[in-house]
Amino acid sequence: MIDWLAGLDPRALIVGIALVGLLIAVPLEVAAIRRLQRLQVARGTIFLLSGALVILFAAGAALVAANLHTYARLTHEQEAARVSLRQLGERHYALSLQAKGAPPRHYEMRGDEWQIDARVLKWRAAGSLLGFDTVYRLERLSGRYGDTAQERRAQRTVHALSAEQAVDFWSLVRRYHDYVPMIDALYGSAVYVPMAEGAEYVVTVSASGLVVRPRNEAASKALGGWK
Repeated sequence: MIDWLAGLDPRALIVGIALVGLLIAVPLEVAAIRRLQRLQVARGTIFLLSGALVILFAAGAALVAANLHTYARLTHEQEAARVSLRQLGERHYALSLQAKGAPPRHYEMRGDEWQIDARVLKWRAAGSLLGFDTVYRLERLSGRYGDTAQERRAQRTVHALSAEQAVDFWSLVRRYHDYVPMIDALYGSAVYVPMAEGAEYVVTVSASGLVVRPRNEAASKALGGWK
């Protein structure tokens, strides 16, 4: 049974819980209506409220599943994105980012380095047994300057990598972390490397966070001469 649960996608598991909740709620609501029609007000009200609570629980589970769908499962270090750069001018670059399983996206960047940020959510042992692997979501791409004084006065570029959600699962978990014992840790991870003409990088992610590695000679040279 545990092996079967561990093989499930956590999002599918939550959707399953929501569906079970609806299957329980519908008969309760039907029973409530019948009793109210027979003027059995007390029993009808109890069934009605019980069904409503189950429906609210199912709706909450469905919303969590929808938000968790924006996160990627993480069982070991894996590739999250590939990045390539083309210089347009002094400290001015065109950056192409291709996240895993998605088409390339193109951004204008200013600065000496590019930085990528992600959110990571780790589950405790109980959550892992239920198939809840560590999940992550790429959040932000930004340009930065090596000199802090220039960072304050020069033009900055920041781009969102994930769309805003109607229900922010991350914020809910942070707010009620003490009441969700299966969650082990919530943290942000960020890494930055130099921008250079023709440089190509690969972004990988593990339970410990993000790592960027060079994919070609231009990127290796940029990292080798980085001070």
